[in-house]
Formats: sequence, structure tokens, C-alpha cells
Amino acid sequence: MSNVDDIIIIGGGLAGLFCALKLAPRPVTVLSAAPIGQGSSSAWAQAGIAAAVSPGDSIEKHLADTVEAGAGIVDETVANIMVSEGPGRIEDLLAYGVPFDRDLQGRLRTAREAAHSERRIVGVRGDMAGKAIMEALVAAVRKTPSIRVVENYVSEDLLCEGDRIVGVTARHALHNAGMRLSANAVVLCTGGIGHLYDLTTNPAQSCGGGIGMAARAGALIADPEFVQFHPTAINVQSDPAPLATEALRGHGAKLINAAGHRFMPDHHPDAELAPRDVVARGIFSEIRSGRGAFLDCRRAIGRRFPEAFPTVYQHCIKSGIDPMREPIPVAPAAHYHMGGVLTDGDGRTSVDGLWAAGEVTSTGCHGANRLASNSLLEAVVFSARIADALRETPVVPARPPTVAGSDERPGGEEQQQMARLRSLMGRYVGVVRNGAGLARAAGEIVAMRNDGSNRQFENSLIAAALVVAGALQRTESRGGHFRSDHPEHDPQWRRRTRISLHQAETLLSDAAERTFA
Repeated sequence: MSNVDDIIIIGGGLAGLFCALKLAPRPVTVLSAAPIGQGSSSAWAQAGIAAAVSPGDSIEKHLADTVEAGAGIVDETVANIMVSEGPGRIEDLLAYGVPFDRDLQGRLRTAREAAHSERRIVGVRGDMAGKAIMEALVAAVRKTPSIRVVENYVSEDLLCEGDRIVGVTARHALHNAGMRLSANAVVLCTGGIGHLYDLTTNPAQSCGGGIGMAARAGALIADPEFVQFHPTAINVQSDPAPLATEALRGHGAKLINAAGHRFMPDHHPDAELAPRDVVARGIFSEIRSGRGAFLDCRRAIGRRFPEAFPTVYQHCIKSGIDPMREPIPVAPAAHYHMGGVLTDGDGRTSVDGLWAAGEVTSTGCHGANRLASNSLLEAVVFSARIADALRETPVVPARPPTVAGSDERPGGEEQQQMARLRSLMGRYVGVVRNGAGLARAAGEIVAMRNDGSNRQFENSLIAAALVVAGALQRTESRGGHFRSDHPEHDPQWRRRTRISLHQAETLLSDAAERTFA
């Protein structure tokens, strides 16, 4: 392989590819765990990207909705950056070839989703936004000479010299080849943690590796306890679970139980368009009670389903469900992580030389509960801001990569351990939590870490440990974090969590000792 570029972007999803394109013509290397665009949650996003681009909408309204959804702990300065720069990033995506829907006058067509006060979701053919965005960006990246793509390498360690990140080690996902790359700057765009749960809408690559690497390198983690569960994953025993986009409810679909009772008005005045955490708990309650939960689209969408929502329709048909004639079984599934590596408004982490964008981060713009379709917006806004900041730094050639084989590779034991971890997180750290269950999870995670593992699984264990530690210490319920033993907001907890790996390890060890004493 040729000399490594001085900027390495880890991750081939929306944040990583957008950052690389915005850095052009500066040379960069994109290091991706799968072929670019294929291992990221971005490609599976259905509804679209939120931005104040329609008549009657405004930056101020978008900000107000974001702050309201975030349950009291949104960093309003950072959120204002995100919503203010959103329309400009939509123009960038159009320039890269994304075919956003337009009306007959040629204006961007917008839809409304839960907790939005205006129609501001820019999409593609109902539920094709993520796929269309990623296809356009992948094509643009492939045509950009300054971007070198290294695919199927899973990053394992961030390399440090003193207090600075100077590179990364990675391992081929399919065979036993390790690689060490030096860098002047590393941009972490590795995605979220959804696959730490046994029911998730996320791909297998979303297993917390980036958070684990960053925490081991000394980076501060923020708000790890806040996990958003999408209320309406299609409950057909698939892994990952296919998603019934929130846009269905935006178009009038109703949630009913097996008896046909529409139950969400019992939980919130906005019913199906209540914030996601409220809807998720409403569905969870129906399922736990044995009544089941179903999304009824028959009247609201009916025969328009195949054209209006082709992705969801195909998922249903493959599972033996005809959504035009019968309700869709649904369940909450781990979908998005509001927590992650702490960054500032330009994507800097607490460790010199390390930057981050996308779901691996916690910028503070989502608070305790992400507003629907703000995730793709966050990814493009802050990856572009990283590019702006890095463009001013001098180009420093790095050393050539070292490629070698090694005995460390995932095997059957690690796969069994990952299955155990996913079951544990789903059982004790899911939609509804309590202190006893979190302590049980802490004890089992400590035991698994003591058993030893390869580096990739160790990173996942650390990400899980951080989620549990944040949930243990936050003795209240807020946004995506709900504790049945502390079901109310506590004003003393109206603040963000900031935690180091050492602090998390101490919390888990103490909880484990109390549980198993």
C-alpha cells in the first residue's frame, strides 16, 4: 500500500463520507469496517433529514422543537449551530446528487414527524432517504481522487504518543491481517451501539467499537445512558429488525393492541405523534401485558402502501404480512444513541488529535431524547465543521502502514459472548430499567471483562459498561432513560453526564460487589 494520508476517517457511513468529500481536495483515507455505505445505519434511515426549508418554518421553530424533545439537557448553543446550518447542508447533498423529493413547483417536498411543529422532513420516495443519500455519496467518493478508501478493516485501537492520538490499528473483517496506520488527525465516525441489544434496527457494525476505543484512549464520554428505542420495529424475529418508519404515523397510521384498542391516547395527548420514548414505553407496556402491539396502516395508507413506502412494504411482504390488509406487529428496538464521545461544536474530542462526528458522538444537540430525523442532520453539519477546522491544519505526511498477520481474530467464543451481552442489555438496560437490574448487568459485564476477550469485543464491552454506569448513577427518568424505581424527573439531574472509563469501571465494580456480596 502507498503512504498513508495525514487524515484518517474511521467509518464509511454518512458522517465519514461527507467529511471526506468536504475535505477534498485534501488527501484523506477512509477506513471502513464494511464496503462503504453498507455497514452503516445511515443507509437504513427511512424518513429523511430534518431542516427548516419549507414556507412557514424557521430556524427558531426547529431549535424549539429540538430543545423540547431533549427533555431539559440540550446544549442549545450546539443545537442552534445544527439547525442553522441545516439548510446549507441540504444544498450540499443536492449538489452531490441526492434526489430529494420535490413538488410540482420544484420546491423541496417536506413531511412532518413526531414532536415536530412543522413539516420539515426532506425525504426520498417516502422511505428511501437513507439509501438514496448513501448511494449518492458513495458515487461521489468513488469519483474523488483525493479520497482513498480502505474497506473491510475493523478499527481496534487508537494509537497515542503522550496525550495525542497519532494513528489507529485495524484488522481485516474477513481474514487474519492486522494493519497499523499513522495519522496527523483521526476522525471517528464509527456509528452507534444499537447492536449491543438483542432487538435492534442497527447493523452488526453498530456495536460500540468507536466509543470503546475512544474511552480506552482517555476520551471523555457524555450521556451514555440515553438510548433511543424506535417504537415501531417490525416484530418478526429478524436481526436486525426491519423498521416501520415514523413517517407512517405521520401519515395517520394508528397503534392498536390485539383487541383493536387504540392505546396511545391513554398515554399522551399527541397519541402516535408523542415523543419516541413515550410511544416506545406505551408499546412496551402493551407487549409486556400480553395484549401485543400493532401498527394499523389500512385506512391511512391502504393501497398506496407499495408506492408510498416501498421499503417497509417489501419488509412486510417478505415476512408474510400484507400491510394493506392487516396490522403490522411492532416492538421497540434499540435505534439511536444520544450518548457517545464528548465533542465541542467543531467536532473536537477531549483528546488532542481525535475528532468525531455522527452517532459515535455526544454533541449535546439531542439531549436526553433525539428529535426525529435530526440524526442525519447532525452527521452532515458536524462532519462539515470538522472538515472546515482540519482544512486549516498543515499537511503532515504520515509513516507507511504496517500490515501483518496475528493470532487475534473473532471466533465462536466471542460470538457466544456477544450474544450473551446483547441479551443482558436487552433484559436489564432496555426501554424500562431499575437499579436491581442495572446492578445485575454491571456484575455480569465485570465478569465478562475479567474473562478476557479480543480487542473488538473488549471495545463493545466497554461501550456497554459506559451505558450501564450512566444509567446506574442517574437516579431519575428523563428522555430515553426510564427507571421504574425513579420514574420522575429530578431537578438535580437536569444536567449532562460526563464520565471517563475509570469512573465507569469504579461504578460497575461497586455495584457488582453489592449485588454478589
